[in-house]
Amino acid sequence: MTRDDAFLGGRLLLRQPARGYRAGADAVMLAAACPAQPVQRVLELGCGAGAALFCLGARVPGVALSGLERQEALAELALHNAAATGIAARIVTGDLAAMPAGLRAELFDHVIANPPFFAAGTRAPDDSRAHARHEDTPLEAWIDAGLRRLAPGGRLTLIHRAEALDRILAALSGRAGAAAVLPVAPRQGREAGRVIVSACKGARGPLRLLSPFVLHGKPAHERDAEDLTPAAQAVLRHGAAIDIKPS
Repeated sequence: MTRDDAFLGGRLLLRQPARGYRAGADAVMLAAACPAQPVQRVLELGCGAGAALFCLGARVPGVALSGLERQEALAELALHNAAATGIAARIVTGDLAAMPAGLRAELFDHVIANPPFFAAGTRAPDDSRAHARHEDTPLEAWIDAGLRRLAPGGRLTLIHRAEALDRILAALSGRAGAAAVLPVAPRQGREAGRVIVSACKGARGPLRLLSPFVLHGKPAHERDAEDLTPAAQAVLRHGAAIDIKPS
């Protein structure tokens, strides 16, 4: 069973599973943080139904999109969404731990990923949700696969839990630099729950820790009305970019 979910303030209508894992704000922010330009090649590892890919394609017409997804049902939804939105994307069914030969022969300008967040704990009863949320493949393997698929000077962009930052930076060490870390905080004065990390393959520039991207404007959730900050509104509802490149 599936349902159609609106993204970017209704600009995109994407089909996702009605039960189990569905992409949301993390996928939109990941797409917003990828600094791809028209005609550049972008690969998403674990693309699911394609939310990040199609949000990126809506913002950057002409970008060449590819997605790798190991769950066949989600890959089929991504293909449906490509046809429904008119945003061209090649979707490959396969596992990043055993990279399909076609992708293994290619290099990309950008690789993006929203790896599973949880290395331990109780798995969700729904298989699709469990695969999306639990580390069957270690985070370090996701980063290795992404770096291998990047052309020299290409950029890897990830979104993950803040507590995984040490693992991300360790996996990038010696292979990618000029990294930028953007903490994502739910509200002003609250700890960041997410980080967006972007690094350039083969670069040696210093690490930059950016000012937090704050999602909600009020100190606490008061009622059902949306209270996104202007910056979050621009990204989540209007498809604006998150600029994390060096000035």
